[in-house]
Amino acid sequence: MVTHHVRSVSTVPKCNFIDVSSPSEHVFHVQLNRPDRRNAFTLELWKELRAVFDHLSTYSKCRSIVLSGAGKSFCAGIDLQDGVQGLMAIIQDQDMDVARKSRKLRDLINACQSSFSAPEKCVKPVIGAIHSHCIGAGINLVASCDIRYASSDSIFSIREVDIGLAADVGILNRINKLVGNDSLTRELAYTARDINASQALQYGLVSRVFDTKESCFDASLELAKEIASKSPIAVQGSKIALNYARDHSVDDSINFLLTWNQSQLQSEDLVKSAMAAMSKQKPEFKDV
Repeated sequence: MVTHHVRSVSTVPKCNFIDVSSPSEHVFHVQLNRPDRRNAFTLELWKELRAVFDHLSTYSKCRSIVLSGAGKSFCAGIDLQDGVQGLMAIIQDQDMDVARKSRKLRDLINACQSSFSAPEKCVKPVIGAIHSHCIGAGINLVASCDIRYASSDSIFSIREVDIGLAADVGILNRINKLVGNDSLTRELAYTARDINASQALQYGLVSRVFDTKESCFDASLELAKEIASKSPIAVQGSKIALNYARDHSVDDSINFLLTWNQSQLQSEDLVKSAMAAMSKQKPEFKDV
């Protein structure tokens, strides 16, 4: 395992269940930190996750992000004790009619959805470093990452049908844009069946598999460092363009890039990259 120098980070929102550090210049590590509960999600953790990614999206010193989980699992899903109690408190409230209960439930679901959309909406690339359990809320979260690496002990599952609901925080909306097998996707969604890391690689959910949690994190960090060394104008523009192209026609997305690059091509990064290539030196770019 590579030893990393970790810089403390004082600019991020204060969190109880997420640790944020900077193991390398311009690289940030966001770690789910409820190891005693296998990083199962509560409403507070959902809110903290969104606050962290919203901040890093606009923080100029950040150029790439590694997302991991502390302890024995990446994420074991929703904390049923916390989550079910919150849902039942609304559903069983005799002082509210159906319309008012529905408004409360909508607000709750929206808070969770917007949290898991935050890594996708963050303009900085996000690399998910996954190990052991990545089920339910966990697989919903990593579906919002740009790149997914996994250790060989990783287990993935769209688990929501086993607790009596259709997954509503992103996985059913993103999975077929990530992989090319609709039949297997539906099989997994309808059965809550587990797949292992090698199956996830074959399925297209992850791009690389590593022997251990440590080697997976180290590779994720090295990738984040490589991305952070590139022009932030180019990298962030690429993420924005890829996300736009995923959800629009080819003609629409080409026209979007036409408008985008009429300003972004005027960046000094273009000149710096060309000069560095000619002189065979490593370019250095200003923060954005």
